[in-house]
Amino acid sequence: MRPVDTGPPLPRALYAGFVALLAALLLGSLMPAAHAAASKDHVPARPAVKASWPGNLPNTTGGKDYFIDATQGRDTAAGTSPATAWRTLAKANASTFAPGDRILLRAGAQWQDEQLWPKGSGSAGRPITISAYGDPNAARPYIATNGKVPSPFRADGTKNAATVGLTGAIVLRNQQYWDIDNVELSNDDDFATDITSGSYVRDGIMVSINADLLASGADSVMDHFRVSNVYVHNLDGPSSWQKIHYGAVDFQVFGGKSYKEYGTGGYHFKDVRIENNTFENVELHAVQFAFNWFAADGANSGQYDENGKWHEGWEQLWVRTRDLYSRDVYIGHNYAANIGQGAIQLADTKNMTVEYNEVNGYLKRYDAVSCALYLWAGADSVMQYNEVYGGPNNEYDGTPWDLEYTNFNVTYQFNYSHDNAAGWMAYMGNSSNSVARYNLSVNDNGVLVKNMLSTNYSPTYFTNNTFVYDGADLDYVHDETFLSRVYFLNNVFYNTSTTTETPWYRRSGALRQAVFSNNDYFEAGGTHPAQEPADPRGTRADPRFVGDPADYVTGVGVNRIREAAAHFALRDDSPLVDAGRYNPHLGTEDFLGTPLYYGDAPDIGVAESRIGPRVPDPVDDDPVEEDADNRVDLALGKPVTASSTHPGANGTLTADRLTDGDLTTRWAAADDATYPITLDVDFGTDTTFNEVYLDEYTDSGTNPRVRTFDLQRWDAGSGQWVTFASRDTGIGHDLTVRGFGDVTTSRFRVALTGKIATEQYTPTLTEIAVHHE
Repeated sequence: MRPVDTGPPLPRALYAGFVALLAALLLGSLMPAAHAAASKDHVPARPAVKASWPGNLPNTTGGKDYFIDATQGRDTAAGTSPATAWRTLAKANASTFAPGDRILLRAGAQWQDEQLWPKGSGSAGRPITISAYGDPNAARPYIATNGKVPSPFRADGTKNAATVGLTGAIVLRNQQYWDIDNVELSNDDDFATDITSGSYVRDGIMVSINADLLASGADSVMDHFRVSNVYVHNLDGPSSWQKIHYGAVDFQVFGGKSYKEYGTGGYHFKDVRIENNTFENVELHAVQFAFNWFAADGANSGQYDENGKWHEGWEQLWVRTRDLYSRDVYIGHNYAANIGQGAIQLADTKNMTVEYNEVNGYLKRYDAVSCALYLWAGADSVMQYNEVYGGPNNEYDGTPWDLEYTNFNVTYQFNYSHDNAAGWMAYMGNSSNSVARYNLSVNDNGVLVKNMLSTNYSPTYFTNNTFVYDGADLDYVHDETFLSRVYFLNNVFYNTSTTTETPWYRRSGALRQAVFSNNDYFEAGGTHPAQEPADPRGTRADPRFVGDPADYVTGVGVNRIREAAAHFALRDDSPLVDAGRYNPHLGTEDFLGTPLYYGDAPDIGVAESRIGPRVPDPVDDDPVEEDADNRVDLALGKPVTASSTHPGANGTLTADRLTDGDLTTRWAAADDATYPITLDVDFGTDTTFNEVYLDEYTDSGTNPRVRTFDLQRWDAGSGQWVTFASRDTGIGHDLTVRGFGDVTTSRFRVALTGKIATEQYTPTLTEIAVHHE
């Protein structure tokens, strides 16, 4: 056991005021309140103490106050005044509290080898509170649980429904209307030794819904939680995935059966605020929110969506279709340092705002997939004004941000990341209306846009981001292949290397679905790479930033994040002023709060200059969406007949999907199909073409399957199919077959004649298009 540590900082004080002169001139507005400054290598100092702890002030919610003093208290006392305080947390654990009650821990006291799990729930306007009282010059009350918590696993390694969720220094299970503030927590029995193996799950604050322990008819939606001004440190666990999350503040939903056996519309948290906290040296996460365990990884846990696309259970589409989202969540003004895995890992939530959080080092002791701050299987949420640095060189994700699976209407904006070796943004797919705009990335020298493992429901937009990187250290701009339409508008790609050009991709056809427009491509060495994407409206000019890119802002704290962006604002004579392009996905303001837009067009990059008249109600009269391939597809909407069609996915894998012009839909052959598998397009009349486009469907578990195929025309005179082109090198993505001259026919066939030897299943294609050049 370890005595109380008087060194750890209180959460850095809030303040409101004007920022430095440069930022103030550019912003023209007050900076929001947030944590005070902290550099990468500096632990912030303890600020001046408060005039009083909350427990020294009157209870305004109408309940009773209960006091706990670890040195002078007595469990046989009434507990209702400092003079009659209880001594142990066990006394509180054996008590059921009423709405408006407060559980007040004496400042400066510590409870070793104890866990706090008070019973009861508050009510609307009358939460139950855990807080501090006593000497305002004393440290927070400190609960050092030292790993003395039950295991969430049975002896055979499976989860124990009776003990999951009981692993925190503070525990709440199937309870609601709670406020927790002004406490210090740890949950490790040996601070000096890093646990790398074994089975250990230890949380700071563990709030759970256990669906299997709810009484019949009980409320399954847990409402109103506040976690603020809490300091959590030293939570340890193994460096491997135990199929359960744990962290400093952990909200989880547990259930031992399949999600299909539970009702819809419940089993979630509502109205949660986690703010002004400090988290250091914790595993796995600083904040983990609402990752559900409902037997979601078994063979029968997946489902098809409305487009016939298969989702594995772990992708958690079922959270959306069954309305199990947690909702109305705010996570802001938190500081997280030296985090074992992903720092702020969020899932299964809608209407979430995550802002002004600072992450100083993540994935410190964990080698598998995760990112610093991200939302998975969420909806209608925004991540903004966050700063992340000190990330690992990770071959998996490892990036500060992540456009994750099964997200709908999730936006990353006004974020600042720097010095993260794995790159900038992971990009998984299976999402709709994902937007990353007005973000600043400096020396995220891994992969800027990393992965893309599945197609999307709708296009993704990367707009007005500024990327400053060292081409000699950068892996790639994109390392895989964009599987669905992605738009890059008004971004700055600034390569500081004078010796190495920007490496754009490693796979042929990587940018096949990407449209680049009005971006700036600056190469400090003066030579542009052959891989640089086509961008007819783009520029190759020096942006002429206000500040020197090599002297970027660090160490000022997330409350002054706009100073970092102001450093990369444009000088008045910059060639990027008015050089951008308006699109509704730009939003309504830039990183500095400047309305969009001024002058003839938006600027390129993170900051809009106030040059020229303001355009109050911008109109997109030149949609970038029309910049894509606008050639006439002669097969579009034409009937298609397949020799074999898969019966699954609720009948959505039909051949008509091949000519619907939508790469997110697909046809699939039945599992028992025999070759050749034929796909016949009926033009209805003689049609002349000289180019055929084919595209196979792939995702994280589906590879290209076709090895050989023939292209054939119908010869009405002989009543035979005639082959005019053949290939034995497969189809894959975006294959355009040319060189066969003009073909005129009323019917056209794609005959799939053989599969790749290593593939087990039959082919599935997204598109057949026919053109005449």
